[in-house]
Amino acid sequence: MNSRSHLPITPALTSRLPAVGTTVFTRMSTLAAQAGAVNLGQGFPDFGCERSLLSAVNDAMQADFNQYPMMSGAPVLRNAIVAKIAAIYGHQYHADTEITVTAGATQALTTAIFCCVHPGDEVIVIEPVYDSYVPAITLAGGVPVAVEMEVGANGYTVPWSKVAAAVNGKTRLIIINTPHNPTSTVLRAADLQALSDIVRGTDVLILSDEVYEHMVYDGHQHESVSRYPELAARAFVVSSFGKTYHVTGWKIGYVAAPAALTAEFRKVHQYNVFSVNTPMQHGLASYMADPKPYLELPAFYQRKRDLFRDGLKNTRFELLPADGTYFQCVRYDKISQQTEAEFAEWLTTEIKVAAIPVSAFYQQGKESGIVRFCFAKKDETLALALERLGKV
Repeated sequence: MNSRSHLPITPALTSRLPAVGTTVFTRMSTLAAQAGAVNLGQGFPDFGCERSLLSAVNDAMQADFNQYPMMSGAPVLRNAIVAKIAAIYGHQYHADTEITVTAGATQALTTAIFCCVHPGDEVIVIEPVYDSYVPAITLAGGVPVAVEMEVGANGYTVPWSKVAAAVNGKTRLIIINTPHNPTSTVLRAADLQALSDIVRGTDVLILSDEVYEHMVYDGHQHESVSRYPELAARAFVVSSFGKTYHVTGWKIGYVAAPAALTAEFRKVHQYNVFSVNTPMQHGLASYMADPKPYLELPAFYQRKRDLFRDGLKNTRFELLPADGTYFQCVRYDKISQQTEAEFAEWLTTEIKVAAIPVSAFYQQGKESGIVRFCFAKKDETLALALERLGKV
């Protein structure tokens, strides 16, 4: 008798996300490690945070802030967030009813989608689009409706007339991302006005992903949705401490939204994570008493951007504008006619510098001959990458 016939059998499972596999970030980071490449693919720093932030978290642990916090977040941190938004963007949220601390920005984005998108609702996304949005819409039973950014010599722009044309009676939500990953585009006041014109008189909500809010360059300011009362009244605004303070592994973010939207957000939030790391919340609140770290962040990253761009000018890559975030997109059509995925893999295995194909940020994998580098790296890391890229 075959003993294998008596082995336990795992029942078949019908996938909720049949089209989703391993993310491009995981694939490229794995390939980079295997090839010994400089990893300019996945978007995280290779340098540490300020030691005083670590001390603040340690102090919180030593002070026994180690039990569950309030579901909505530690009051001291929510108050610090309110004060920061009011100081920078001029909008006064209420700490008790309009701010929720989340387990990173991805959880915030997903929870916002789950709390307001019902089966059959349409959600407008701007492509290229960060990879977590569409799976969350699909899991909620919504229908993603993509509007492609236009790209030319001056970089990427949002065609607001096409966004307006996509709005109909089924539209529940428009998701925007500024500064934008992966294109480094920063929405200006005219863009926010165009968005206001589109949603005025409708019941359409806004989900604004602003995790790179403190990485805007060349003297420009970040146009948060919070600056615009007409938009803020219908918006979930998401930000990330991980991006701002170089601690992406901490996975702490927050959502600011009107009380009615926050109430629905928290209904979902309390049953998927309930609450977020307590001592880190208290440590962050203490650290935020000094605004200097985030006020100086634009200059910090602009220097790295300029260093990287200056080095790339000596290569065959064509630079696209990088007005915000810590990403730089480049055209490579003077180097290769490969697809973006093929070129990124070749760059990683042969040149030993990892990049991300921008085609991965389109539902249908649109080819534009563009890849994305991350410059949130030590100067020596960037110098080594530039040395290798100069040989292409």
